[in-house]
Amino acid sequence: MAQKQARLDRAAVLRGARHVLNNTGIDGFTTRALAAHLRVQQPALYWHFRTKGHLLGSLAADVLDREHHASLPESGERWDDFLLRNARSFRTALLAVRDGARLHAEFHRQKSDQMPAGSDAPESQIEFLVSEGFAEGSAVRALMAISRYTVGFVLEEQTALDNGCEPVDQDLDFEFGLVAMVEGLASKR
Repeated sequence: MAQKQARLDRAAVLRGARHVLNNTGIDGFTTRALAAHLRVQQPALYWHFRTKGHLLGSLAADVLDREHHASLPESGERWDDFLLRNARSFRTALLAVRDGARLHAEFHRQKSDQMPAGSDAPESQIEFLVSEGFAEGSAVRALMAISRYTVGFVLEEQTALDNGCEPVDQDLDFEFGLVAMVEGLASKR
């Protein structure tokens, strides 16, 4: 007796996309490979995602939703402790999938009418930093600088691994730059 195929939904497509991305990397990722992995015809994917870009944008958002666990400040947390914890968690999320930094940098801004509205974390982060003494513009720039540092660091980290370079103490290097940035932001309050 043939086994009944599970219903294909957005969550299943995203799980499959993550699997294919981890196997092929972003340069080898195709909707054809994803359809083959899911054992469906390629057009079935487009019921859930209009384009490959929308699919990868949704995957970038899904990775952050599942892996980034420190995007909001905790009660009583100091601004500098939050920025450190948030950046570390963001880095962990980007490292959770192959080419995670490239996926985020290239596709996290892709939007679809089928995508959820998105997180209100950036607004909450800005409000928190303003409440901690930052001007609104400085809060935005501080978050952007740390985010871009993290993405850039992970991009180089993942590229080195893909090219077979010997791993060095990436954690120590990341922490050095991150702490220097956060300490420097104290003068912007």
